[in-house]
Amino acid sequence: MAKYLMLKHYRGSAPEEPTYPPLGEWDPDDVAAHFRYMEDFADRLRDSGEYVDSHALSESGTWVRYDGEGRPPLTDGPFAETKDLIAGWMIIDVADYDRALALASELSAAPGPGGEPIREWLEQRPLLTAPTEIED
Repeated sequence: MAKYLMLKHYRGSAPEEPTYPPLGEWDPDDVAAHFRYMEDFADRLRDSGEYVDSHALSESGTWVRYDGEGRPPLTDGPFAETKDLIAGWMIIDVADYDRALALASELSAAPGPGGEPIREWLEQRPLLTAPTEIED
């Protein structure tokens, strides 16, 4: 089994495709349908044993960086550009890369405004594991 992180971003769909408005501007029924799809998807993965974790994140956030001993942390201000923020994540534990791709593609089809699939780009990354043996 291999674990993968699927990241959902607030940047919308691909540049050549129509974009959808931010979630806060969707009709409440469309928001409910989107979250219901996500939860149903997670439930199916729980049943198959492939679900590890998931969570949605708010649209607001701040980038923070250490700036040296005794100095305040650097930030980009209280509001990072939403295109730089993660909307949420899901961690899956699947048999292989092909299964991870298939699930990411299915997750990309979550409904958006008007019930149409949003066809969002997902960032899929394998989780690194620590070596089990130390080599000399």
